[in-house]
Amino acid sequence: SMLKKIALAMIMSVFCAGFANAAQADYVEKGIVTVIDLGATSCIPCKMMAPILEKLKEDYKGRASVVFIDVWKSPEIGKEFGITSIPTQIFYNKKGLEAQRHVGFLDEESMKAILDQLLAEQ
Repeated sequence: SMLKKIALAMIMSVFCAGFANAAQADYVEKGIVTVIDLGATSCIPCKMMAPILEKLKEDYKGRASVVFIDVWKSPEIGKEFGITSIPTQIFYNKKGLEAQRHVGFLDEESMKAILDQLLAEQ
């Protein structure tokens, strides 16, 4: 029945959220903004992200945590974050809550705009 399907979908979303919470607890620092880039060192858009991530790490030192996770080397982590395509960038606010998710290449200006917006929040 429709109700069973809805109930199952709700259970699954709670279940998946629980997984993501377990994974993010290892990477997300409360009190500062975090961006996690889930990709692979050998995928082309991921390679294009690498120098941007390095630059952001420097530019936002002490204010934002910039994390790269290779999901080809650690597929279980990709699953925990619910990754379907790479690269995927997940942005977390100062409370450690997911604020935004983007799939595909994301340029430096766009990343800075999101980080700055999250940093401006109280």
